[in-house]
Amino acid sequence: MIGTENILEVRELYAAYGKIEILHGVGLAVRRSELVSIIGPNGAGKSTALKSIVGLLPPSKGEVRFAGHDITGLRADKVLRRGLAYVPQGRIVFPQMTVLENLEMGAFTVDDPAQVAAALERVYALFPILRERRHQNAGTLSGGEQQMLAIARALMVSPSLIVLDEPSLGLSPKFVGFVFEKILEMKAAGLTMLVVEQNAAKALSVADRAYVLELGKNRFEGPGRDLLHNPEVKRLYLGG
Repeated sequence: MIGTENILEVRELYAAYGKIEILHGVGLAVRRSELVSIIGPNGAGKSTALKSIVGLLPPSKGEVRFAGHDITGLRADKVLRRGLAYVPQGRIVFPQMTVLENLEMGAFTVDDPAQVAAALERVYALFPILRERRHQNAGTLSGGEQQMLAIARALMVSPSLIVLDEPSLGLSPKFVGFVFEKILEMKAAGLTMLVVEQNAAKALSVADRAYVLELGKNRFEGPGRDLLHNPEVKRLYLGG
């Protein structure tokens, strides 16, 4: 699992909310230009793992290495400046600000206006609807469009790794399909992604590799397609 080609390495990660321990030695890795999915039942620790990786929840034990550097417990804003962007679940946008202002907020760590302009063009190419709606307040967008904006905002820093927490949560079937189309487009463009997703079948179908968590521990790991057709994974997590 651990190797020099990995951009992210998580080893024996433990994390807790107060006295309640959620993660019990989780390990995972993401290679450059790879799409890795994490699935598992509710309460498995999937979102907690992401928060511990990106600096929103300090781990109680273990190690997180990003691009060869130890970032364990590093504050979230400093993690972002190193090139690790995070899109939380829940379509979090600034509703009273325009689409363009939201995107510009995503680039707050970038000092070069030319880089910001280039990043805007890249996200507009990926999400043309955002160009059309750039002067519209984000709060007036549909749920699916707000999710597009949340992802696009994270892309404004041109991250080396983008972490997505439940990108399809609460979306209509139409927008679920659209989100996964965009995830595949991002992968085709060379982006490296770590995705937690409650739609397990979809997540496994697009993943190069995947991890199944259960009760805060690793249960299965392997190529996404292999796990999708694994009889035990199907029985336990895919309703088959």
